This record gives sequence, C-alpha cells and structure tokens, in this order.
Amino acid sequence: MALRPGQSPAQRKTAFPPSVDADTRLLILGSLPGDASIRQGEYYAHRGNAFWILMGDVLGEDLRGQPYAMRLKRLRSRGVGLWDVIESAQREGSLDGAIRAAELRDLGAFIARLPKLAAIGFNGKTAATQGRRQLGDRPSLTLIDLPSSSGAYASLSRAQKAERWAALRAWIDPPEA
Repeated sequence: MALRPGQSPAQRKTAFPPSVDADTRLLILGSLPGDASIRQGEYYAHRGNAFWILMGDVLGEDLRGQPYAMRLKRLRSRGVGLWDVIESAQREGSLDGAIRAAELRDLGAFIARLPKLAAIGFNGKTAATQGRRQLGDRPSLTLIDLPSSSGAYASLSRAQKAERWAALRAWIDPPEA
C-alpha cells in the first residue's frame, strides 16, 4: 500500500499482559491498546475512553478517580480480568479499523487456565469478531458483545453504553466486607 505524503508506515504495536487471577469470573477482552494506553502502559488510558467510568458504574464504585494499580486491584477483587484478543499488529494511530497483520492471542489455552471463568465481555466489534472466531461455541461460557468504550465509537451515548454494560453485573463478585 502506498503512503500518502507526510504519512509514516504503521508501527507494530504490542498488547499488555493479562490482568487476571485464579478467581476471575468475568474477562473483559479488548482488541489492542491504543497509542495513549501504550505510551502510559495502562489499559484504557485515553481520556476519551469511558471504560473506567463504565466499569465503575457496573461495580458501583469510582474507578476513574483511583490510581491505575488500584483500579486493576479493584477489578480483580470483584472477579474481573482484562486482556486483549490481539497480541500485536501493524497499526497507524489507534483505531481498530487501521489494524493490519494482526497476531491473535491463543484465547482457548488462556481461558483454560481460569477455572472460575463464567463470562467474557467483548469491548467493541473487533474484539467480539476476533474473540468469537477463536472461541467458537462454548456452552460453559456466556459471551457478551459490548459497545466499544472508546470515544471514537459515538453511535451510542455514554448512557446507552452504560445500559448495555450493566449486563455484566450478573458476573461481578460482591464487594469485600
């Protein structure tokens, strides 16, 4: 593919390690971290991404106002893990539509190591398409397609996204006493 004037070749971008433990009941799978997340080394770091607000609503607590390490800890304490369906890919910018030459994760082997896993939520269309393609029919798991938390996905308002994300509450562990 020819580059436009001023355009640089897409860089190979690599995803983060999983944030899970043996008690993970719900796994949220994204596609591939965007540039802001890669720069900061944090899942869903772009200010326009509503992930931490949406998950805070699901959990009934303010996640966005907490330091990143505490956010991950709070998710794990409630049985929620994070990961991505793509290990690495060529991508100019952060949009899923620009992903090329994707190297997918081995989701089947990964979820086999999560004994309490009951549900997987796919954050956005790319994650759902790639994740469902890999996982196929899994009667023991509930697979949930969620609207993307990305600010670039503006077909739904944040309130409409929150309504759809609320479906995750069925797999959230109660808060610690």
